[in-house]
Amino acid sequence: MHRKIFFALAVLVALVFTMTLKAQAQQPAPAAPGVTVTTAAAEEDNPYGDVLTFNGFVKRTGVMAYPLIILSMIAFFMIVLFAFTVRQGTVVSDAFMNSADALIRKQDYLGLLAVCNRRNECIARITSKTLDFATRNPTASFEEVKEVTEAEGNRQSSLLLARIAYLGDVGAIAPMLGLLGTTLGMITTFHEISGKGVGGSNQLGLAQGVSEALLCTASGLVIGIPALMFYAIFRGKVNRLISEMEAATTHLMALLAVQYKRAARAVAGQ
Repeated sequence: MHRKIFFALAVLVALVFTMTLKAQAQQPAPAAPGVTVTTAAAEEDNPYGDVLTFNGFVKRTGVMAYPLIILSMIAFFMIVLFAFTVRQGTVVSDAFMNSADALIRKQDYLGLLAVCNRRNECIARITSKTLDFATRNPTASFEEVKEVTEAEGNRQSSLLLARIAYLGDVGAIAPMLGLLGTTLGMITTFHEISGKGVGGSNQLGLAQGVSEALLCTASGLVIGIPALMFYAIFRGKVNRLISEMEAATTHLMALLAVQYKRAARAVAGQ
């Protein structure tokens, strides 16, 4: 688990480092002394260049560029992390179910508790909570043990859904930040135009300002749409895993109920 998280972090750092190198490589080289005036005129006509670089994006979007960049990095990190962690092996596995089935039939609850402590699965945590309560309270009825199991199962399901909910939050926040950046850019542009007379150059400046302001909204949508798409994919996968976890829990509780009945008949026979 930890190695996979470190791998995801390494991929994220590599991506950021690549973007930084690309942005630095696309910066214009210093102009020669004889062509200084020509370069300045070219930059005045097109200050950001034909290709949108990292520095050009920051200049166009203004202060909202940094929250959008941070959100894009968070979204990428969570997508990579959930791709490795939201899987059946982290919720319920056949190996654990086979071991639990055999140990419950043998009534080796301490052995099953040791297996649960070694496994990092949701079903193992549910079983561990159940067995811990049952061993600490030997006089508890099966209904009381079942209530503990259901409570822990609901908690594990909530944790699984809460983890991926952060990706949905990013998908909802990114477009709103983009819209805020567009609004601030429009306010700044109209404020600058309002102090000048109406003319062709001012209309061109207004069009350029609106274009730059709308880049914030576009950036927010570029971040939010994939985040929401992956959130929908992970949510469907989590719901399926929760259903499998509930089925596995029901199976183990049915085996445990048989053992309780057998123990009750043995006590009654004495």
